[in-house]
Amino acid sequence: MRLKPIFCVGIFVLLATGGVAETPVGAAGPSPVGRGTAADFAVLGGSTVTNTGPTVLNGDLGLSPGSAITGFPPGTVNGTTHQTDAAALQAQNDLTTAYNDAAARTSSESISADLGGRTLTPGVYTSASSMGLTGTLTLDGQGDENAVFIFQAGSTLVTASGSRVVLIGAAQACNVIWQVGSSATLNTSSVFTGNILALQSITLNNGATVDGSTLARNGAVTLDNNVITRAACSGAPTSTTSTTTPGGGGGTTTTTAPGGTGITTSTIPGHGTTTTTGRRPTSVTTIPDGGTNPPTDTVVRPPIAGTGSGHSRGEALAGSALTALGLTVLAGSRRARRR
Repeated sequence: MRLKPIFCVGIFVLLATGGVAETPVGAAGPSPVGRGTAADFAVLGGSTVTNTGPTVLNGDLGLSPGSAITGFPPGTVNGTTHQTDAAALQAQNDLTTAYNDAAARTSSESISADLGGRTLTPGVYTSASSMGLTGTLTLDGQGDENAVFIFQAGSTLVTASGSRVVLIGAAQACNVIWQVGSSATLNTSSVFTGNILALQSITLNNGATVDGSTLARNGAVTLDNNVITRAACSGAPTSTTSTTTPGGGGGTTTTTAPGGTGITTSTIPGHGTTTTTGRRPTSVTTIPDGGTNPPTDTVVRPPIAGTGSGHSRGEALAGSALTALGLTVLAGSRRARRR
């Protein structure tokens, strides 16, 4: 049997392009606000940091340029305390950069009322004056763990007692930024999520908790029986898996995924080698003739710009099916030529 050349060319075009359009996973939104070394701090103050009661800080505690940190103990710092040292100064410099970045972002929506009761998707939300929260605010990442939420308060941020910020849809606290033009106050038993970047002071009243950081550029941070846990973005766990199939040509597959970036290499004697790198992969497929002759066909699939996104599940399935089809057609064509 002879295969028509035009059919073989069509198969190679499908293999080279993946056969389907790229479908990014995740919602569109603003890019992250980098906090530099300030991201290591649960609390960073400008003038003073004062605490009352058994506050727990899961992250570093810092102060610069002030020189008074009080209330630790009875407060506990599960991290390092930097009081007017080089690390605190660098963190303040990085905080200033992050604050200016967040303040300069183009607004997606103006906020003129209380945020309570709303569900928001990734974007930049702006109030020319104060920003308040009564009840529950829900932030929906829409399945994108890199979704970014930026809140710009022209003057104050004030949460009511018992208010909450809740994350759904894979949203992460590390990517929630509250840029506050003057001072922030979290009232009693508030359950707050995100990183407060305040120009002046930050006050947490009795029992308020923060999944994120409280970072004050010029003023004081005042604490009272609180729990603050700095937020770090999570990626895929690091893992290495190796599987060898004996006999019949065999095959070895090794997968390494450090910090959410995967590298997969599959070698099957007599069939070829496939290497995939990153969440949005670069794939190189080499198909030898019967496993003995030099490689005759190479398909290179370039990476796609952007980070934190991958291919859709449908695309992955389609790509696998097309590759299998291509290998079958090539094998049939070569057998036909040898006859």
